[in-house]
Amino acid sequence: MPLDSLTNSATDALRAAGSYVTDLMTPTLRLGVTGLSRAGKTVFITSLVRNLIVGGRLPFFKPHAEGRILRAFLEPQPDDDVPRFDYERHLTALSAQPPEWPQSTRRISELRVTIEYEPTNKFMRMLGPARLHLDIVDYPGEWLTDLGMLDLPYTDWAETALGHVKRHGDGNAAIGFTQFIEALPAVTLDAHAAEQLALEGARHFTAYLAEARQSNGGISTLSPGRFLMPGDHEGSPLLTFFPLARAAEEGDALLPLLQRRYESYKTHIVRPFFKEHFSRIDRQIVLVDALGAINGGAKAVADLERALSGVLAAFRPGTNTWLSSLISHRVDHLLFAATKADHLHQADHDRLEALLRHITDRAIARAETAGASVRVMALAALRATREAEAKQGNEKLACIIGTPLPGEKLDDRVFDGNTEVAIFPGDLPADPAAALADAERDDNSPRDLDVIRFRPPRLALAAKDGQPLAMPHIRLDRAMDFLIGDRIR
Repeated sequence: MPLDSLTNSATDALRAAGSYVTDLMTPTLRLGVTGLSRAGKTVFITSLVRNLIVGGRLPFFKPHAEGRILRAFLEPQPDDDVPRFDYERHLTALSAQPPEWPQSTRRISELRVTIEYEPTNKFMRMLGPARLHLDIVDYPGEWLTDLGMLDLPYTDWAETALGHVKRHGDGNAAIGFTQFIEALPAVTLDAHAAEQLALEGARHFTAYLAEARQSNGGISTLSPGRFLMPGDHEGSPLLTFFPLARAAEEGDALLPLLQRRYESYKTHIVRPFFKEHFSRIDRQIVLVDALGAINGGAKAVADLERALSGVLAAFRPGTNTWLSSLISHRVDHLLFAATKADHLHQADHDRLEALLRHITDRAIARAETAGASVRVMALAALRATREAEAKQGNEKLACIIGTPLPGEKLDDRVFDGNTEVAIFPGDLPADPAAALADAERDDNSPRDLDVIRFRPPRLALAAKDGQPLAMPHIRLDRAMDFLIGDRIR
């Protein structure tokens, strides 16, 4: 037999053996995607998966830029008890006419993307293409605030929650909850009466949480997170407690009931989430609507800073080793991403990034000390605007062009959702502290920044020749490279 035939046969056999081993030993990377309400989690995942599958424009995603990614495709997720992330439905919403933003995350979901690639190692290349399972875990950021409850007794949690109500007590729901607390009898002897008060108090407290989130630019940092996103627990007694700060009295049925329900909430909701999902995450991205917080004013910014500090306190950052991966995962890559970068001109993107870093500075220092790689960047997973220049007298203004959502307002103008307009959004101050000071000004003062929401761009899923099309973005490729690039080698 000729030498080249022997060589080819040996290589083929090696490749066949390598393919078998690859299928058997394909590594898995679990990527957690979270963020507070309206931060863009669903769009981020949809765009990431779409651009991976169709080979989008990703010049700063190194494995893709080097031409080593052979294909990426969806596979059944490994956890049969977790709802599947509805990628196809979200993609359909974005490509509809007119396009619509997908529904927000309200429960945990999961999606597996398998990436087939050419290894950089020469010997590994002889074994054939390598594979990586990327398991994307999507969960509401509000659930992260619950993890802080694990170390808090009811009395400490109640004191913190009531302090929050006092600081944000000018809304109707806050006033209603405060009046309900003040009207409570000093002692509730009857168990049935205590149950009814628990139900009524939980309704008042849930209304307050919803009001706080709405008034603070969509930011809600107060636990319990499931009160606003109950999922399968809607109507459960686990969600019928509220904060009450008073001393225990003999014969009182109400306070022990609230304390028991609080502990049951941690036992049956918070701990299972931590054990079954959160503790298994390898890499994490936290999406942040920093612009929405600035637009919401001083309370929203303060709540955002508090929320992100709580988020990082929940993570176990550090470097993963073979031993730690067997005992307990650590988040070794953590990315904070300021979303909606397309709502500003590119000249302000660095300032948006600096603003987020300023807000998270102390929390990031803790993660870096533990050995984790932490990065902050401004991005738009799906770009909804384009840039242009407009003249105002002798001055050139850096504008963005897009279609505002119906009902959005700018000065005295209300948009209809169909008209494309050019908008000068203003400039973020070069000093992040100045941007936060701007947010603290009285609501009637003129602001340096106008933030409005835009419709998604009109997307076509395929070109005229039938080739699938990717989704436009800003720095999605950089985020992908940081989160998964080192695992595709």
